[in-house]
Amino acid sequence: MERKITVVSTGEKWDIADLNFQAYRKKPVKVAAYKTVVALDIETLEGTMRANAGDWIIRGVKGELYPCKPDIFEATYQSVDIDPEFIARR
Repeated sequence: MERKITVVSTGEKWDIADLNFQAYRKKPVKVAAYKTVVALDIETLEGTMRANAGDWIIRGVKGELYPCKPDIFEATYQSVDIDPEFIARR
């Protein structure tokens, strides 16, 4: 696998190993999520994306929707107790 990225403005290739990545932890933010049983096309901030059966559809903190593959969802999110009003506000 190539470990290069392309600079959009110039087309220049950068080696990922040369970038100064820092460690961060995702903030504990509650989101609403639904595991779909059918394939769906979802309008996201990045355009139309496909969620396949078994994927999760996440409603973000600003109401935005995006699909998430099951393995990524399981590694990133955990179930929490929330009241129905939280879901209704999303």
